[in-house]
Amino acid sequence: MNFLKNILFLLIVLGIASCSNTTSENTASKSDSLPSIAVQHDFPDTLVVGTIYSPSSFFILKGDTLGYDYERIKAFARENKMGVKFHVATSMKELISYLENNKVHVAAYEIPMTAEYKQQVIHCGEQNVKYQVLVQPQTKDTLTNVTQLIGRDVYVIHGSSYEARLRNLDSEIGGGIKIHAIDNDSLISDDLISMVASGRLPLTIVDSDIAEINKTYNDSINISLKVGFPQRASWAVGKDWKWLADTINVWANANSTIATARQVRERYFAMNKHHLDSMKALSDSVSTIIEMAKNNAGDVDYSKIYRRGDGDISAYDRLFKKYAATAGVEWTVLAAIGYVESNFNPNAVSWAGARGLMQVMPGTARGNGFSEESLSDPEKSVYIASLVISKTDKFFQSYISNRAERLRFTLAAYNAGVGHVTDAMKLAQKYGKKPQVWYSNVEEAILWKMRPEFYNDPVCSFGYCRGTETLNYVRQVENAYRVFRAYEAKQKAKNKK
Repeated sequence: MNFLKNILFLLIVLGIASCSNTTSENTASKSDSLPSIAVQHDFPDTLVVGTIYSPSSFFILKGDTLGYDYERIKAFARENKMGVKFHVATSMKELISYLENNKVHVAAYEIPMTAEYKQQVIHCGEQNVKYQVLVQPQTKDTLTNVTQLIGRDVYVIHGSSYEARLRNLDSEIGGGIKIHAIDNDSLISDDLISMVASGRLPLTIVDSDIAEINKTYNDSINISLKVGFPQRASWAVGKDWKWLADTINVWANANSTIATARQVRERYFAMNKHHLDSMKALSDSVSTIIEMAKNNAGDVDYSKIYRRGDGDISAYDRLFKKYAATAGVEWTVLAAIGYVESNFNPNAVSWAGARGLMQVMPGTARGNGFSEESLSDPEKSVYIASLVISKTDKFFQSYISNRAERLRFTLAAYNAGVGHVTDAMKLAQKYGKKPQVWYSNVEEAILWKMRPEFYNDPVCSFGYCRGTETLNYVRQVENAYRVFRAYEAKQKAKNKK
């Protein structure tokens, strides 16, 4: 299919790519032939940073690059008047090789402080401590001591560090833990957590950072019981860059840096709860996720929408109607997006920084000639959203002729970014799905992009994606659109009488 060959070129031409493969500030590249950087003892003009795509460290959402480590390394570079260039590795081994071969100045990713890695790199910056923790249902019978695991069924992925720790723990307490090692290449830790949350599995073990992220949108789990020894991790530099490690350490230990890091961490590990409520539908299989998404996108409650009492859908119907032609969609589609994005709240701000009625990202606003402050203006918010929808629709026109089908891809791209959707199209084609059909095809592939083996697949360029959110989003907006369109038809029929 031609779009697979030309996809990145067209994304860049249209200006709607999530992230290009150039290596300027705020961009990332995946490359096996990075030029070696010269060792020096003063700050370079551009800080070359190695990282790995992950749900919290470095990822792309709605065209903007986000992540806990991403924001902190940008702050360090900004304070020292440097630009930033990112190189994305596909594994810890590859990231370590970048440091050893002086292909990056620093790895802004948590590298475990093990004896092996200490021989290869110099750790620096904030040290975070991870534990392996027990994931269990939040009930009055919560386990509080590892000895209570005797006689309990605990499920872990076969060959994982969790299985190794569990078997050691079983030996330490004298045996009796019923260990179930699941041999399934398609499962990851998040899947087992979701299965515990839904009652499909009784217990599992994961790292504390993974557990914390899942806890933000799964109130039904308890992660308080530590079952492993503490493991410290931090950023790192190559052995030739001790002066840079010392500089990062001084910066990281400053009171202002610590306070800012605390605020950033709160955004990624706590405040995203509101943004990710729809992900409560996570389960152990793609089919179950999709079925739950259908239920989550159920009938819209009229009483929560029609508040004006004069037949309008919202206080912003005039704007939706005004810019429908700009967007190239029915005005009720814009209304549906506004409802799902912000519940028609022009002052809404998401944990990721999306603002206003249509939850436009600051980078998108700037790319269309508007300031971040302008996003609180409902008219500008709707106008910018209309421009984005129009560009995205035009992009997909060459590959998806069916208008209704194309709208689903456009909605998915509005939520996640065009880059993630095109990645999913490539994955769908590669693994036997239909790349021009959303439901049960590309929507499944967008879910795959939550798994390292897929978002690190050679056909993918944009890394990790919050696939469940995008899947739910498309269904919710399309359902709201149907409800709004039916309501408009009833109003017209009523007015004719």
